[in-house]
Amino acid sequence: MNFHDFRRRAAAVRAVPLENVLSFRGARRDRQDKSKWHTEQGTLTVTGPKFINWRGGQAGGGAIDLVMHLAGVDCVTAVQWLERHFAPSLFALGQSATLAPGSQSLPPQRPRPLRLPVPDPRMLDCIRQYLTQRRCLSASLLDPLVESGRLYADNRANAVFLLVAGKPNRPVGAELRGTGPRLWRGMAPGTRKDLGYFWIGAQDSREIVLCESAIDAMSCFQIYPQRICISTSGVRADPPWLGLLIARGYALHCGFDTDEPGDAAAARMIALYPSVHRLRPPAHDWNDALTSRQ
Repeated sequence: MNFHDFRRRAAAVRAVPLENVLSFRGARRDRQDKSKWHTEQGTLTVTGPKFINWRGGQAGGGAIDLVMHLAGVDCVTAVQWLERHFAPSLFALGQSATLAPGSQSLPPQRPRPLRLPVPDPRMLDCIRQYLTQRRCLSASLLDPLVESGRLYADNRANAVFLLVAGKPNRPVGAELRGTGPRLWRGMAPGTRKDLGYFWIGAQDSREIVLCESAIDAMSCFQIYPQRICISTSGVRADPPWLGLLIARGYALHCGFDTDEPGDAAAARMIALYPSVHRLRPPAHDWNDALTSRQ
């Protein structure tokens, strides 16, 4: 591949809408501020083709810069990733984009070590109050999770929801949710959400509902207590562990939010796995559905 060929290919994928890239990588748009997205690298502000990460003090423009920032890869790898996942839509728009021979998804990066927040039992009452009073979750749902260690509080009164893998429930990451006056959410540094997930439900159930967050999974389980509810930690159409659950004979329902990103990701998931069925929350998300019942 010579320099001019690479420039042509880069020009073809640079204009992919940032919102498409963010949704594909499991980012979540902020409800209050539609220009903000909660991503694997923290909160980004997106204005047209430009973005800025206020926490990291980094900014960029175009889809290539965004993939480089989110995935920590070089320019060539970012272009190949965009070609792989968005080239069909580029062809539909009449743009020139040639797939690189043997193009693959982003190669695995050397994982950062997992750094889970240290539990602080003194803050447990804060997260209990937040989850029961503001999120309308039943205390009876919280107790088994707290006892098993899959839900705890850190020293900033963040609710920590463990992502686990395998029968030993080995921790592979955590969703973090602020419980104070400022709305905040994120992931523990080094989280490997491709390896596991937060879940709640009866282990003998053969039905699983996939939700976008741990709080949504808990809310869905409170509505459907006969099912297992799993968080995909973002809008993700093809988490690597999904095929294994299907192979084990589970009936899968995609319970992503009732909005454009949720519907689009659900459609992609069902196209990949036709046995999956769409289960749209009766409100925007499962926690909204739960709170509207109170």
